[in-house]
Amino acid sequence: MKTNRYCAFLRGVNVKGTNMKMTDVCSVFATAGVTEVSSVLASGNIVFSSEKNKSTLKLLLEKLLSSYFKYEAFLFIKDKVEIETFFNNNPFLPDESFHIYGFVGIAGIEKTLMDEFEKTKITNGEEAKIVANHFYWRVQKGNTLDSTFGKILGKKNLKDSFTSRNLNTFEKVLKKM
Repeated sequence: MKTNRYCAFLRGVNVKGTNMKMTDVCSVFATAGVTEVSSVLASGNIVFSSEKNKSTLKLLLEKLLSSYFKYEAFLFIKDKVEIETFFNNNPFLPDESFHIYGFVGIAGIEKTLMDEFEKTKITNGEEAKIVANHFYWRVQKGNTLDSTFGKILGKKNLKDSFTSRNLNTFEKVLKKM
């Protein structure tokens, strides 16, 4: 059976009281039988190898993490090709004044996120675009949590649907894969 290289993007790690050490998270992943486990940053990006498929891994890892850390775990697993495609389709030019975020999640979440974005009060230079079924958000540095859209991202009804990362994080993940 073929071994695949994946990254699991965990939602809600080391924010709002959900604190966990990445060494502990990696240990939980190892108990699931995956190999070559390592973390990228402290925001819940776990790179690993496995022969199992993504949907099986998602269910197993969410269950193990929920049990170990006593919280409701949500994660989204992508392989290297998916992450490369996502990273390379970024529609925004680099600008030192802005953060660019990418969103990973369930199928169709990009449309929900765009609907939510279009209802918000847009801050100076803030933009959102969908490219190849991926949602990207550009926001001025310092406004991420203060923007109307930034506040929507924490909605409880969306917690099992997506997570976001700065595009720099995706680049670091790719280097580790």
